[in-house]
Amino acid sequence: MDKLSVMQAYRRIVERGSFARAAEDLGVSPALLSREIKLLEESLGSTLLTRTTRSMSLTDAGRLYYDETSGILDAVTRVETRIRDGAGAVRGHLRVNASSSFGQAVIAPFLPDFLNTYPDLKLTLSLDDRVVDMVEGGFDVSIRIRSAMPDSALVARKLGTIRQRIFAAPAYLERAGTPKAPEEIPGHRVVGFLLANHLNSWTLHGAGGTRTVDLDPPVRVGNSLVLRDLLIAGHGIGTLPDFVSDAPEARGELVRILPDWELPAPDIFAVTASRLGMDARVTAFLDHLGAALRG
Repeated sequence: MDKLSVMQAYRRIVERGSFARAAEDLGVSPALLSREIKLLEESLGSTLLTRTTRSMSLTDAGRLYYDETSGILDAVTRVETRIRDGAGAVRGHLRVNASSSFGQAVIAPFLPDFLNTYPDLKLTLSLDDRVVDMVEGGFDVSIRIRSAMPDSALVARKLGTIRQRIFAAPAYLERAGTPKAPEEIPGHRVVGFLLANHLNSWTLHGAGGTRTVDLDPPVRVGNSLVLRDLLIAGHGIGTLPDFVSDAPEARGELVRILPDWELPAPDIFAVTASRLGMDARVTAFLDHLGAALRG
């Protein structure tokens, strides 16, 4: 027996003064409603309603049950209303997780406008280059950069795609020469990204097909922004995502080498823990993030 549904049915019977009218309101048959109330009375061990062919009245127990359950039903309605109203408002506490480089390069620049737009919102932004358990960490949304998301109870929404290309500083290329083919890369000083699955092997795709080059980077770092700065300083060749490389390339601090070749392009995912849909806080954040990604 669904106690809450039976309470609602009982309340409707009392307020309408008739099984037939209550059944019509609820879209069920009077016989079904009568059976539900009989089961309720049996579970309580007490008669709630006295019925004749022409009238219906409440017993003392029936009046008490009506008064108490009405208070419960009203409280449930108030809670549901508050939650629905809150789900449409951008307020409360939003907890976001992202990688350090993505958070600093993409998220940080739009945060002032985001916070000014929603002054009632509290924000916690956690930046971590390793994948964290977002449920255990209590995060509302996690921004992850992956070639694919594994099947799980989490819900992933694709936001965009990142291009991974090869760069070096003009000073390094003047000193060491510019590679003309993927096979020449192992002869250069490579700065590797410690957390990438391509640390020791680059699989490059281009007009010439697919080439894989094995590497043993003498310098390995776990942050794309640090890797970028080392490349700008002339310490070698490395791969960078476009959200890190676009600005220094535009300024001439980095030069794209082997422009016809790229590493596989990972996707940007917004990951949430609920299949019931994102609330207004997460939606507002992702709207700002989407605008930042579109440039």
